[in-house]
Amino acid sequence: MKTIYADNAATTKMSKTALEAMMPYFTEIYGNPSSLHTPGQEAAEALWQAREDIAACIGAEAREITFTSGGSEADNQAIISAARSGARKNKKHIISTAVEHHAVLHTLRRLEKEGFAVTLLDVQPDGSVTPEQVKAAIRPDTCLVTVMFANNEIGTVNPIREIGAVCREAKVLFHTDAVQAVGHLPINVGEMNIDMLSASAHKFHGPKGTGFLYAKRGVVLTNVIDGGAQERGKRAGTENIPAIMGMAAALKEACANMEENTAKMIAVRDRLIAGLSEIPKSVLNGSRDHRLPGNVNFCFEGIEGESILLLLDDKGVCASSGSACTSGSLDPSHVLLAIGRPHEIAHGSLRLSVDESVTLEDADYIINAVKQTVEYLRNMSPVWRDLISGKKEFTIKD
Repeated sequence: MKTIYADNAATTKMSKTALEAMMPYFTEIYGNPSSLHTPGQEAAEALWQAREDIAACIGAEAREITFTSGGSEADNQAIISAARSGARKNKKHIISTAVEHHAVLHTLRRLEKEGFAVTLLDVQPDGSVTPEQVKAAIRPDTCLVTVMFANNEIGTVNPIREIGAVCREAKVLFHTDAVQAVGHLPINVGEMNIDMLSASAHKFHGPKGTGFLYAKRGVVLTNVIDGGAQERGKRAGTENIPAIMGMAAALKEACANMEENTAKMIAVRDRLIAGLSEIPKSVLNGSRDHRLPGNVNFCFEGIEGESILLLLDDKGVCASSGSACTSGSLDPSHVLLAIGRPHEIAHGSLRLSVDESVTLEDADYIINAVKQTVEYLRNMSPVWRDLISGKKEFTIKD
């Protein structure tokens, strides 16, 4: 039986390019980059080169890149930094959205306990927020707007450039969690009016456990890890040189091949959307037009998402029902609830996230597997029997 990995939003397979870039820094150039001897300085030079390579991919300067353990740490540092800077000016209001990753939402919840006011914007039916919503929510005491670049569950891409322009005009810091976008969508932080941006290597075929925070020159960062003076005093702890080198190599490769890879993924994505839309009482979640190239998210009425995943796994299809960070929760997705899906519909969700290795033939296999699985589960569902008999009304309208 073939195995098709369609859970790339959770994590990607590390590329050979990234692995090869990492290997010398385990056994050959293994010095501590803070050391003054030759092996240490060789490592320091490599670290700076990686910083330059990553910065070039997003239109930044090397000194504006701080290496982190991943997207969650970068989100935490960005938001806490803006909050601390704002508090010094008696500005303690933060704007975000109801569909952010929990690394953002939980950080904001912690700041609320410290006396900050947080406005979570409702989203449009496709999961996006508009620049007009952001503009209307900005107050004289607003210190930060944080809006994700692209949603990790439903794939909707926000109008980041326009939102950034609103923030720039109001002289409010703008941060975007771009974990799902970096390496997959063209990004230029200057042209897009972005002050801070978070990224994670394992979302674009780099290693797990490393990421970066872009902070525009002049933005004051607050340490979330105290200790030594690494990362120009902004993030203590000896840098993970092998992982950073792998991340830089993976991102360079992703950006160099973005146009070709995007075309492949969009073709597969659109084939999947067309095929799954044929299933009665199904609905696509997220924007049809402004969507990540590899994301497909559907709800199917009358079944549970967890059952779909287990049966698809038996058929060799690796998928998810939403964010990998909340896969242990029995609660329905906060993102699906935010776009108006009822609890019973939100429980029947399926997220397929493909990379450039998934073919159109694979897409057809997935479509058939999902159709068979949905039919099987509905045939044994008393809820589905009540729906088709008319005892209950359908929520999803064909």
